[in-house]
Amino acid sequence: MTTLTIDLPDGLAKAAKDAGLLDPHAIEAMLREHLRRHAIDDLFTAADKLAAANFPSMTMEEIQQEVNAVRAQGQKRASGA
Repeated sequence: MTTLTIDLPDGLAKAAKDAGLLDPHAIEAMLREHLRRHAIDDLFTAADKLAAANFPSMTMEEIQQEVNAVRAQGQKRASGA
Protein backbone atom coordinates (compact mmCIF):
# COMPACT_ATOMS: atom_id res chain seq x y z
CA MET A 1 0.00 0.00 0.00
CA THR A 2 1.13 3.54 -0.72
CA THR A 3 0.16 6.51 1.39
CA LEU A 4 -0.41 9.81 -0.41
CA THR A 5 -0.55 13.32 0.94
CA ILE A 6 -2.26 15.90 -1.25
CA ASP A 7 -2.82 19.63 -0.92
CA LEU A 8 -6.33 20.83 -1.76
CA PRO A 9 -8.04 24.18 -1.34
CA ASP A 10 -9.97 24.15 1.95
CA GLY A 11 -13.37 24.52 0.31
CA LEU A 12 -12.72 21.67 -2.10
CA ALA A 13 -11.38 19.43 0.67
CA LYS A 14 -14.46 20.08 2.83
CA ALA A 15 -16.88 19.47 -0.04
CA ALA A 16 -15.05 16.27 -1.05
CA LYS A 17 -15.00 15.05 2.55
CA ASP A 18 -18.70 15.85 3.04
CA ALA A 19 -19.47 13.91 -0.17
CA GLY A 20 -17.46 10.90 1.05
CA LEU A 21 -14.92 11.29 -1.74
CA LEU A 22 -11.84 11.31 0.49
CA ASP A 23 -12.47 7.75 1.67
CA PRO A 24 -9.67 5.46 0.43
CA HIS A 25 -12.18 3.17 -1.31
CA ALA A 26 -13.81 6.13 -3.09
CA ILE A 27 -10.45 7.49 -4.20
CA GLU A 28 -9.41 4.05 -5.46
CA ALA A 29 -12.66 3.72 -7.42
CA MET A 30 -12.23 7.18 -8.98
CA LEU A 31 -8.62 6.47 -9.96
CA ARG A 32 -9.49 3.10 -11.46
CA GLU A 33 -12.38 4.64 -13.45
CA HIS A 34 -10.16 7.43 -14.73
CA LEU A 35 -7.47 4.94 -15.79
CA ARG A 36 -10.10 2.77 -17.52
CA ARG A 37 -11.40 5.77 -19.45
CA HIS A 38 -7.88 6.81 -20.37
CA ALA A 39 -7.15 3.30 -21.70
CA ILE A 40 -10.34 3.38 -23.77
CA ASP A 41 -9.41 6.81 -25.15
CA ASP A 42 -5.97 5.44 -26.09
CA LEU A 43 -7.61 2.48 -27.83
CA PHE A 44 -9.85 4.76 -29.91
CA THR A 45 -6.89 7.00 -30.75
CA ALA A 46 -4.95 3.97 -31.97
CA ALA A 47 -7.98 2.77 -33.96
CA ASP A 48 -8.30 6.20 -35.60
CA LYS A 49 -4.60 6.15 -36.54
CA LEU A 50 -4.96 2.66 -37.96
CA ALA A 51 -8.00 3.68 -40.00
CA ALA A 52 -6.15 6.76 -41.28
CA ALA A 53 -3.24 4.57 -42.41
CA ASN A 54 -5.59 3.22 -45.09
CA PHE A 55 -4.10 -0.27 -45.28
CA PRO A 56 -5.53 -2.43 -48.07
CA SER A 57 -8.12 -4.99 -47.02
CA MET A 58 -7.02 -8.59 -46.65
CA THR A 59 -8.92 -11.55 -47.99
CA MET A 60 -9.82 -14.42 -45.68
CA GLU A 61 -7.15 -16.50 -47.42
CA GLU A 62 -4.48 -13.87 -46.72
CA ILE A 63 -5.54 -13.67 -43.09
CA GLN A 64 -5.39 -17.46 -42.78
CA GLN A 65 -1.89 -17.47 -44.30
CA GLU A 66 -0.74 -14.95 -41.69
CA VAL A 67 -2.32 -16.98 -38.88
CA ASN A 68 -0.66 -20.15 -40.16
CA ALA A 69 2.72 -18.39 -40.34
CA VAL A 70 2.45 -17.17 -36.74
CA ARG A 71 1.40 -20.63 -35.55
CA ALA A 72 4.29 -22.26 -37.38
CA GLN A 73 6.70 -19.78 -35.82
CA GLY A 74 5.33 -20.59 -32.37
CA GLN A 75 5.62 -24.32 -32.95
CA LYS A 76 9.18 -23.84 -34.18
CA ARG A 77 10.09 -21.95 -30.98
CA ALA A 78 8.35 -24.52 -28.80
CA SER A 79 10.28 -27.36 -30.35
CA GLY A 80 13.57 -25.54 -29.76
CA ALA A 81 14.46 -25.24 -33.40
